[in-house]
Amino acid sequence: MDLGINGRKAMVCASSKGLGLACATALAREGAQVWINGRDAARLEAAQARIAREIGASVMAVVGDLDTAEGRAALLAACPDPDILVNNNHGPRPGKLDMLEEADFLAALHANMLSPLALIKAVVGGMRARKFGRIVNITSAQVLMPAPEMGLSVSARAGLMAMAKVLQFDCVADNVTVNNLLPGPFDTDRLASLAQQQVAQEGITLEQAYARIGARGPSGRVGQPHEFGDACAFLCAAQAGYISGQCLTLDGGAYRGLF
Repeated sequence: MDLGINGRKAMVCASSKGLGLACATALAREGAQVWINGRDAARLEAAQARIAREIGASVMAVVGDLDTAEGRAALLAACPDPDILVNNNHGPRPGKLDMLEEADFLAALHANMLSPLALIKAVVGGMRARKFGRIVNITSAQVLMPAPEMGLSVSARAGLMAMAKVLQFDCVADNVTVNNLLPGPFDTDRLASLAQQQVAQEGITLEQAYARIGARGPSGRVGQPHEFGDACAFLCAAQAGYISGQCLTLDGGAYRGLF
């Protein structure tokens, strides 16, 4: 399927690795002009090279910490009028309420709610004026099925999703959609770190750790990043203009609710 985004400008946040990189790769494959972002210049260069090697596309790289106004300004200066914004950022540390301080909550809200909202606010007006825009927020399946120690992540990301729902009522009439992607376990560096923790704590092999993680859902496996990237690309497609205010969970069927 031709997704109709050839030549569209796409800003993909926190995209030097993992799911962000998968989204950037999928959009570049569809012919979009892509700006990738991260805090580590060397890792960004490696991501550029990987995309060029895999699909023969050239993408622009912007070094910047999205938790800071300066980092967001650098990204917006490099791509001031994106047609596509994929919001992504690192998650906060796990911990139950008695382990957390006010500073932990403020940091989580800033990274996973306020910073992405600042980027949305900066670009949505231009999208509406041009009558095309696709905003995709990468959050987490934990928002629907939270683990006890993931309260920081769930709280901040749920706030972002609530504001995204409110925003889309105003902008969808101008062909600007706002949706959320909620990933379950995917084969990324973050999952590898969690698997290594299980290896150290339980004395099992890495293969067994991955098998246990995959067995939590009926698919019996973890997701592959390219599956996530392709889902993101479709939500950014010209054909997806009637999909807005939605939360798409990618977790191999693990979510047990109806809605």
